[in-house]
Amino acid sequence: MGSADERRFEVLRAIVADFVATKEPIGSQTLVERHNLGVSSATVRNDMAVLEAEGYITQPHTSSGRVPTEKGYREFVDRLDDIKPLSAAERSAILKFLESGVDLDDVLRRAVRLLAQLTRQVAVVQYPTLTTSTVRHLEVVQLTPAKLLLVVITDTGRVDQRIVELGDVIDEHEVGKLRELLGKALVGKQLSAASVAVSDLAAQMDGTGGLGDAVGRSATVLLESLVEHTEERLLLGGTANLTRNTADFGGSLRSVLEALEEQVVVLRLLAAQQEAGKVTVRIGHETEAEEMASTSVVTTAYGSMGKVYGGMGVLGPTRMDYPGTIANVAAVAMYIGEVLGSR
Repeated sequence: MGSADERRFEVLRAIVADFVATKEPIGSQTLVERHNLGVSSATVRNDMAVLEAEGYITQPHTSSGRVPTEKGYREFVDRLDDIKPLSAAERSAILKFLESGVDLDDVLRRAVRLLAQLTRQVAVVQYPTLTTSTVRHLEVVQLTPAKLLLVVITDTGRVDQRIVELGDVIDEHEVGKLRELLGKALVGKQLSAASVAVSDLAAQMDGTGGLGDAVGRSATVLLESLVEHTEERLLLGGTANLTRNTADFGGSLRSVLEALEEQVVVLRLLAAQQEAGKVTVRIGHETEAEEMASTSVVTTAYGSMGKVYGGMGVLGPTRMDYPGTIANVAAVAMYIGEVLGSR
């Protein structure tokens, strides 16, 4: 890229930075005064004219100021040389806060609250998807002689509890045998394989009497936990942050809030994020959802040991602090994975 192109990108970078900070259209004289561009105001005006002709900036009204377009933000994000790393103190504070979570639900609630505070945007965290989970432990608790509690714990920290009503009473020895049989079939398997294994076990035990009946009833209940649910769970935090900058949404804030409530669009964006450590930025119409056309969505995946648990990120107006947002999303995702992976 030639020197004139590089200079114009520096002008674009300055316009983005100032507009994000001030919300005001940026003029050439302001750029010269605030930034060490090394050229005259006339040169900056010429560069702004070229940037406008190429669709990177636009004039919102009759003032001389310009604001970035979606294309301008995209160019800015694509040419971020590096993301300012968080300080050691910031990283330590994030990790300590997340480590204080008592279980999966608490860790994710803390993560979404923290991310909303750090970015001042709407934070979204997807619960670990069942398809990627492995059964870590199965517990069978006898509540009454004819009623059991089954507790399935996955490697992502997800806990599912189910009640089994038995057709007949079983004793403590039979409960122990049932625990052994079910555990051998399930533990260490991904949920899809575990569901097949428990179905096979039930078929093998069919017609063998009391314990076989208990296995069959337990298998029926377990399959509800093991088979992938059609709905996915999302945690949202900081929705009120959207109302701080209603003008940024050009009258479309209501549609953005409705999309967040319905969750379908957000789930699709998170589901597309399959690589932990890689941050994706979708700006405006890149979200491929008309109701989200005034927003930008910054997403990544979180997980441990090369395994992706789920997606997470933030949603806000296109007038966003992209470097800071990207850094915070990446950091929180990394530490969620560390915390969940160590449990």
